[in-house]
Amino acid sequence: MMAMRPTWPQWRRASTSLWLLGLVFCVGCASYSDKVRDARAALDAGRPRDAIASFNKRLGVETEKELPDEIRGENVLYLLERSVALQSVGEYTLSSRDLEVADKQVEVLDFTHSTLDDISKFMFSDDSGPYQSPAYEKLMINTLNMINYLVRGDLSGSRVEARRLATMQQFINDTDPNHAGVGALGSYLAGFTFEKSREPSEALRFYDEALQHNTYDTLLDPVTQLAKIDAYRTEQIKELLSRAPKDSPDPPADSAELLVNVGYGRVPAKIAERIPIGLALTLASGDLSPASRAQANQLAAQGLVTWINFPTLPKPGPVRSVPMIQVDQRAIPADGTVPVDQLAVEAWRETKGKMIASAITRVITRVVAGEVTKKATGGGALGFLASLGAQVTLTATDTPDTRSWSTLPARLAVARLRVPAGKHVIDVAVSGERKQQTVELEPGGWAAVNLTVLR
Repeated sequence: MMAMRPTWPQWRRASTSLWLLGLVFCVGCASYSDKVRDARAALDAGRPRDAIASFNKRLGVETEKELPDEIRGENVLYLLERSVALQSVGEYTLSSRDLEVADKQVEVLDFTHSTLDDISKFMFSDDSGPYQSPAYEKLMINTLNMINYLVRGDLSGSRVEARRLATMQQFINDTDPNHAGVGALGSYLAGFTFEKSREPSEALRFYDEALQHNTYDTLLDPVTQLAKIDAYRTEQIKELLSRAPKDSPDPPADSAELLVNVGYGRVPAKIAERIPIGLALTLASGDLSPASRAQANQLAAQGLVTWINFPTLPKPGPVRSVPMIQVDQRAIPADGTVPVDQLAVEAWRETKGKMIASAITRVITRVVAGEVTKKATGGGALGFLASLGAQVTLTATDTPDTRSWSTLPARLAVARLRVPAGKHVIDVAVSGERKQQTVELEPGGWAAVNLTVLR
């Protein structure tokens, strides 16, 4: 008996699947972490200019003075990455521009109100959709940009960023209060901004928020002076004022203030992790629907699903450097260091189950797609090849979403000092880099100095 020959529709569907399979093997799909590997290696080696050049290439521009034609997709994240590298080489104006352009496009991923369907809505891959940042990254946009503006002495620009920060802080307090602490330094800088803008009530409100998440000894004198002219009080403010000496004198009229910001190290970058389906089901048990869990278990029992890929954030490595800050050869301690890397990992751990559940959902989708293709092509050897083509194509294009703002400093510290008006030499060193800057201060004036070292 002659074997039945496949019909034209069956051949067409099978050849399409095989063509897609061949295309995958030809071009592959690089993850985000692969694309920024060269830039991160340059930062590790202390070559931020090379990292900037690498980001320029990814953005499709010749120099950092240019913006890409399209501000969407991964270009938004490349701008964020480039902004911190620009800050590290003292290009504060360009850094501000990149941050502000990206800020308009960054969406905040709110796991509190999102359903699993929202999180796993992209059939092919996590990284096929617009970048959605964790809330702490959105806070860091405003924090780093306040540094850019304060270093340039621009209180107006810094006030804009402070108000944007306040909006995001309210969102985080409502949705993820456990991680609001990453905004502590931003609140400190916002308080400084409004203090120097002669808006004491706003300054005290921001200083109060900073004190809720960190102990800033350098705020004792500023808050004491502000409290003399404004009645804003909270438990944090009252506790701080209780430590101030009675009848605290006003600062000398011929004095000024220095603010020193130091960012060093880098937060851990997301990597793709492969785990057995059994472990994945255990880790995501609280985030999968009963139907999805039953379907995944059934496919695993049949041997159709054995592993899943998902993005994870490694534990932060040890930060061995400690900022050394000197003003006129006098050592000044850093105050209230914010561990951005630890806060980032803690935030990730809370979303890990949902991300694994998302990966399991997509695995189920791929297997079901393969089975449907197999049935549509009549089964047999031809159906098997078509099914294999569909599943492998979807698997290969499912690159775990390793997108994250990987140039963020691991630590952010601040130092503050009242000094006589006149010329002063600030010397800052961290992670093998050193910056020396001379500033001329008017009576009652102020200046901000920054050092960012991304290794």
